[in-house]
Parts: sequence; C-alpha cells; structure tokens
Amino acid sequence: MVGFYPGSFDPLTNGHLDVIERACKLVDTLVVAVGINPGKKNPLFVHEDRLQILDQVLGPVGKRTDTEFKIVDFSGLMVNAAREHGAKLIIRGLRDTTDYNYEMQMVGMNAQMAPDLQTVFLPSSPPVRHISATLVRQIAEMGGDISAFVPQIVLKALNSK
Repeated sequence: MVGFYPGSFDPLTNGHLDVIERACKLVDTLVVAVGINPGKKNPLFVHEDRLQILDQVLGPVGKRTDTEFKIVDFSGLMVNAAREHGAKLIIRGLRDTTDYNYEMQMVGMNAQMAPDLQTVFLPSSPPVRHISATLVRQIAEMGGDISAFVPQIVLKALNSK
C-alpha cells in the first residue's frame, strides 16, 4: 500500500520523523511530499535543500523499516498529488486538539474531492508532541539551540548556510 505524507518540512523535525517512522508500519511505500509555496516568506531552507535533507534522513529509515520512500514535491491540491503518486492513504500527524480541528476540516473537504483516498491520523508520541516546525524555525532564526528538536543532518545543513 502507498501512503502520502505532505508538508513543508521547513525544517524537518523529530516530530515529522516520529510520524514517518510510525507510518512505515502501515504502508509499503511512503511518498513524502514537500509542498511548493512560493508565497511563503523567509523559509529556513530553500525547497531543494528540504528535498535533499529528507533524502539523507530517510535512507536509513527505509532500510531499517523495509519501507520504500519517494521524496517528491507538489503544488496545487494535495489530493491530486496523492493520486498522481498512487497513494491510497494520506498520513497526517496530530499534536493536539488544534491540529485535530483543522485536520477534520481538511478531511471533510478532501473526502468530497477524493472519496477514494482515506486519511489516517497518527498522534504524536509524547516526547515530540510539543515540537512545531514553525516554532523551531523561529528559534533558529533568533539564534537559539534547536538540537533537541531536529535530526543532526538538519543542524549540519543549518550550520553550513
């Protein structure tokens, strides 16, 4: 089965990795899709860097979990991109009730447009539940230490900028 996990991944966080690791138990192939959003101001990493970071981080995860990863980008409707890549499941991580309320609206809209796709919610594990890419990006922009929130590859990429 093919799953589709969309996001901006700016930056890739340990919370994202938690969802990815657990999604590997549900699918044979996981398409990790980086959305192209030209209107996004001040990204921490340019789009190409995010794709490269994902590729580096997910290689070992794929070997360990026997999961095939496809790292792609997409613009436009997420359901169209999921279909283009043969996905049957959309994977979404939930941290709290705010995420849940937003995601439930998205599920309703997506179900109208793509009734053939199912959304699976994976609640974040307690050690990473508080991690938000937006907050990590803000901390990094202000010179704070984000080492507890991101994989080492992200730190190396940030330090080489």
